[in-house]
Formats: sequence, C-alpha cells, structure tokens
Amino acid sequence: MTYRRFSWIIDGEVIYLIYKRILKPIERSCFLFGPRGVGKSTWLKQQLPEATYIDLLDEARFQRWLVDPGEASMVLNALPDGSTVIFDEIQRLPGLLNDVHRFIENRKFRFVMSGSSARKLKKVGTNLLAGRAIKREMFPLTPEELGRDFNLESTLQFGTLPIVWASGGNREVLESYVQTYLKEEIQAEALVRNLGGFARFLQIAALFHGQVLNASSLARDAGVARTTVLGYLEILEDTLLAFRLPAWEGHFRVKEKTHPKLYWIDAGIVRTAKRRFGEVVQEEQGALFEGWIASLLKTYQSYRNTFDDWNYWAPTESSSKEVDFLLWKNDECLALEVKSSNRWRKEYTQGLSALAENWKSKVKLKRKIVYLGDESLQTDDGIDVLPLKKFLDQLEGNTLFA
Repeated sequence: MTYRRFSWIIDGEVIYLIYKRILKPIERSCFLFGPRGVGKSTWLKQQLPEATYIDLLDEARFQRWLVDPGEASMVLNALPDGSTVIFDEIQRLPGLLNDVHRFIENRKFRFVMSGSSARKLKKVGTNLLAGRAIKREMFPLTPEELGRDFNLESTLQFGTLPIVWASGGNREVLESYVQTYLKEEIQAEALVRNLGGFARFLQIAALFHGQVLNASSLARDAGVARTTVLGYLEILEDTLLAFRLPAWEGHFRVKEKTHPKLYWIDAGIVRTAKRRFGEVVQEEQGALFEGWIASLLKTYQSYRNTFDDWNYWAPTESSSKEVDFLLWKNDECLALEVKSSNRWRKEYTQGLSALAENWKSKVKLKRKIVYLGDESLQTDDGIDVLPLKKFLDQLEGNTLFA
C-alpha cells in the first residue's frame, strides 16, 4: 500500500501525518471542492508535482490580479502547451474561469481548481465550463484512510478534519477553525450583511444536526427572518460544512414528513459551533453517530458511486418508525437504520418494519441496521443487523447492496 505524507504547521511546529486518501487521482480538468482544512492543497501538490501551483490565498498576488486580471493570462502564456495548472481557492477570483476556458480550448491545458466554496462559481462555472471540467469533492478522513488510528470516540468528539486530527482535538484549533470560517469565508467574501446574526444562526443550526429541519422554527430561534435563514442554509451548504437530506414520500396510507434533515459534515465542527468541547455526553451521541454515518455515506457516494440517490423516510405519527436512510441504486433500495447502542433491542426494527408493510414499489427493498454491538444478527423477517466494523467493511468494499 502506498502512503502519502501530509503536514500542517500548528503552534509553530510542523506535524506530519501519513494517510492514504481514497479520492481518485486527477486525470482531467476539474473543480475540487471541500471544506477548509480537509487537505486539498497538500493532496494536489503530491498528486500533481509537475503542475504549476498558483495560490490565490497569496494576498499580494490576489490584489495584483484583482486590479489587473490580464496578469493571469500573461503567466499562463509563458507556459508550454498542454501544461497542468492548479488554481488554489479559485472562488476568490471567479473571473479566471474565462482564461481557464480559453486555455483548455486553445492550448490543451489541464486545470485543477480547488476551493472551499462553490457559491461564486455556480453560475459562471456551470455556464462556462460545462463538460470541460468535472466536479470532484474531498471530505474529512474516513476510517479506511485512518486505518489503525481510527477511534470512534475521538471521531465523534473532535471530528476527522486532518488539520484538527493532527492537533489531537485541540480546543484552540477547533475554535480557530470556526472563527477562520466566519472571517475568511463569510466576512471576506461578503456573503452576509450581518455577521453577528450569521454566527448566532450557526449555533442554532448546530442543534438541528441529524434533525428534521423546519426553517420557520430555526428562524424564530435565531431571531431572523425565514427568508434569511433559507439564505444562510444555502451558504452553509455552498461552503460545504453541511448538507440537507430530502424526505422520501412513498404516498402510503400514513401521513409522511416532507421537510429535509440537516447534517453537518464533521462532528468536531458541529460540536464547536454548539460550544461543546468535552467528552460526548449520552444525549449527543445518537445524533453525532447518525451524522457521522451520513457523512461517510456522502463521502463514498462521491468517491465510489456507492448509490445513485438517497433520502430518509418518516411517518408523522411516530418518530420511532422513522428510517434514517434510503439508498437507491438501479432497481434496489437499501433502507438503513443507525443505532448508537452496543446492545440489540427488538424495537429498533419498528421503522424498517413499518416501511416494509407499506412498500408498494416494484423496486426491491433490502433492510439493514448498523449498531455498536459486536454480533451480526438477522431478524425473522430478514433484517440484517450489522456491527459497525462489518458495516464499514461493506461500505469500503462497495458491497452494501449485496
């Protein structure tokens, strides 16, 4: 197995970590998005050592190119045909996509454009580079990447962003991460007018981690208008810190929930937003464990096309009959329930059983539960109960639907 070396400067010291990232190698022009501190720049430099690396966080360069956009073109003109160029933090100068387009078409350049926000590039990137640059994403470290260093307790307490993991879950690093996000992603890019209101929104939104999201309720708690909250949620998603999971409506005889669920991409970030830094308490564990599984599913869907689409399902009559995830692939649906208990309980099957009783689709339904116990089980009606390790083996081997 080939390992790659990563380094960060923390408190003046260079800290090295050796982990192999499972993101596919870069073979053509692409956008590479991921939250700050996930390791995009380090990975790109090691993947493409021959590339011309241009860091748009270099403030001197940024200011020069902001005043004189033509300077970027002059730099590219000096490179030979077919060159590979990395634009790091491309969202700072979205106008560069005009040059990217031209040099791809006329001189066969390969561009890799990394960023921690797709917000400014949405319209420009879609209209200008459709078909010329694919979209890739990088996520926090997975158990497969961490190997023997993986520890569930640390993962749920501190998260697995490389920059935080390298610090051993240092509280100052976690707090600095959120403050840097507010300063450099939100304030510097002028994404909101009221930074204080957005900071309050973050703290309230963190409480909705793993919960059905009601924008009106969130707006009341945050003390802002509903339309403002909807805009803030888009910013949270565009800056890749959170995502929404839509509800699935089976049009059964029971009334079903229709609001999406909100998940943050990393447990350490969401706990910091809530101002939680100590050990994970019991009332936190369920949402954190479910949220971590959601993040892993999103990661593997992006990296390995593990499934085609996903939702959750819940009748309004009873929260105990909710199914955490419906994963769709070809002509199959995998209904997955997540439990943070190390003991099996019969009532864990309520949601999966209710779903099966109402199932009308011709799509084949499979049902699984992942829990923290040690034994693999199967119920009389065919529900597979998987220990976390076996679930991770199936996820990593792309055999969830087997």
